Order: sequence, then structure tokens, then C-alpha cells
Amino acid sequence: MKKAYRVKKEADFQKVFHQGKSVANRQFVVYVLDKPDQSHFRVGISVGKKTGNAPVRNAIKRKIRHALIEFDQKSELKQEKDFLIIARKPTADMSFFEIKKSLNHVLRLAKMM
Repeated sequence: MKKAYRVKKEADFQKVFHQGKSVANRQFVVYVLDKPDQSHFRVGISVGKKTGNAPVRNAIKRKIRHALIEFDQKSELKQEKDFLIIARKPTADMSFFEIKKSLNHVLRLAKMM
């Protein structure tokens, strides 16, 4: 995923976190903020320490990024939005396909697809 498609700065994270709307299921929390002046979406991914050690957290982030790339290639994701994906503890034990299915569910609830 290109750097232009990522929310990297702490100020941007906080803006989406405080001003965005949240939707959740058992595995993920998603915060969405409209950005009409942007030509594409940006995503921030957060996995807390309660989920597991560093290799586990990094593996979860890789799976989430891979699922997002697949959604973007099918042009399913809405553009002109910033969103944060916060992974909860159950994601540590999930396969890629389970993560993709759950992420699909929560993004549909957030009206990102």
C-alpha cells in the first residue's frame, strides 16, 4: 500500500478518532471521517499490545493491508475518506480469510463500500 494511502501523523489519527464516526463488530472498530478535498482514501491501522507480541501484531497488520488492497482493486472502497481500523484481541487467532470477511462486514456497516 502506497504511503499516500496511509494516515501516518498523530494529528491526523487524532482528528479521525475524535471527529469521525465509529462502527464496530467483535473483531474491529472503524472510525470514518469525510475528506471531500481528497482524491483517494487514507487508512490508519492500529493493533494494541493486548492482542499479542510484535510479530503477531505485525502479521495482523499485514493481513488487514492485504485485504484492503484486494477491496481497492475491485473498486469497492469509497474514496475521499480517512478511516482508522483498530483490531481487537480475537483477530490474533484468525486466518486471513476470516479477517477479510470480518473487515468486509464492518466496512459495510461503516458505509465504506
